[in-house]
Amino acid sequence: MKTTDAYVTQARALIGVAAFLAFALSIVLYFSGDKNAGIFVAVWVPSILALGAFLAPRQIRSEATIERVQR
Repeated sequence: MKTTDAYVTQARALIGVAAFLAFALSIVLYFSGDKNAGIFVAVWVPSILALGAFLAPRQIRSEATIERVQR
């Protein structure tokens, strides 16, 4: 069970880093003069976070199912 917790924690950290990097890139693009690209990259942030919200509980749920089957 501890390995699953470690994977979920690592996955959440990676999702957070990816969302932060997309946000930072969008700010850089927007204020460097390429406003359309900055807005386009800014749309990635909620998409990345939504993907993380979709995948993390799914991993936890599948691990719980495996534990139930093994009992």
